[in-house]
Formats: sequence, C-alpha cells, structure tokens
Amino acid sequence: MTDLPEGVDRRSFDGTQRLATQGQPVYGEPTDGEWRLWDAGRSKLGAMLELDMDISLSGGESVLYLGAASGTTVSHVADFAGPTYAVEFAPRPVRDLVGVAEARPNLFPLLKDARKPETYAHIVERDLDFLVQDVATRGQARVAVDNAQFLADDGLLCLAVKARSEDVTADPEAVFEGVREALVDAYHVVDSQRLEPFHDDHLGIVATKH
Repeated sequence: MTDLPEGVDRRSFDGTQRLATQGQPVYGEPTDGEWRLWDAGRSKLGAMLELDMDISLSGGESVLYLGAASGTTVSHVADFAGPTYAVEFAPRPVRDLVGVAEARPNLFPLLKDARKPETYAHIVERDLDFLVQDVATRGQARVAVDNAQFLADDGLLCLAVKARSEDVTADPEAVFEGVREALVDAYHVVDSQRLEPFHDDHLGIVATKH
C-alpha cells in the first residue's frame, strides 16, 4: 500500500477506515476531532488515493490545482500541502472557494481558465511539486501538457480524465488511451486506473514530468 502524505490518515467513520485530513470542515463532511472525512465519492484525487495509486507525496508539497470548483478536494489538499494555487474559471464556485481559503492561508484561489495558463503565469510560481487536474473539458491532455511549465523537473501530475467530457459518444477506453498517448509530449505515465466504484467513466493518471 502506498504511504499516505503526512497530514492524511485513515480514520474510523461509521466503523469503516476512510481517508481524512486535518482542517476546518467545508462541505458538511463527518469529523473525528480535528480530522474530517475525505469523501472519495466526491473527490477524484481522494478516489485515486483510496485505490492505492502510485502517488508519491510526503506532505508540504507546492501545488497547482486545476478545476478547483467550490473547493471540495482542494481544501483537503491544502490541509496537507504547502502553497496551493487553485484555478477555477466559473465565478460562482470561486466565491465559495474564497470562503474555503479564509481558514487556509496557504490556499490561493484564482479566477482563471486552466486552458489559458498564460493568464496566470505571472502569479503561479514555477518548479512546483504537484499538479492536480480535474477539468471537465475537451482536450484534457492538452491542458495538462500546457501546464507542465509550472512543474519542477521531478514534479508529479495527478490527472482525472472524464471520458464524457472528451466525447460523449465514444467508448471510454478509447478516450482514455487517446489521453495517455497525448501526454507523452510532457509526461511519463507511471500509473493509470479506472476510478470505479467511486466515479463512473473516469480514469486516474499519475505521471512524472520529463
């Protein structure tokens, strides 16, 4: 089993050992003292950890999170990470994200489009340790490749691919293979798994920059 980052643990919720981080609750999740449930059914990255994918993190890493929405997953990331830049293009979720960041001084919300990294290149630092992407759009691999510029040479990508966002009529496995092939310009894939039973028609990819 892959070691969890410092600041992430497995705690008992309703008699079941589930992921948890230490921080202020965000979305009504159950808590155990200072620990709050990291619900893998609401988080692609949480599902990747629950499925024991090869995510080599120790805690305290610098992070760029693409597709932060209202802050469900990125709040957990900020609980154990260092500086965390959270990119979301829709104004309404960003208002919620700003509220999440009030209790997390290391979380920096950005109202930007992940498909246009040049619009936040002057804000986000370079040589980051960790890139998390959960962006429901066509060209998900291209978004990951274009944002590789922010990663350190040994940086890690965790990409959640939503098949229906690429092509609602295509076989998901064909979509996933196309995404893996499109990543080779910037990454070496070290692990990829379907995210069932937590998320239908999603693939988790872990890759290192090259």
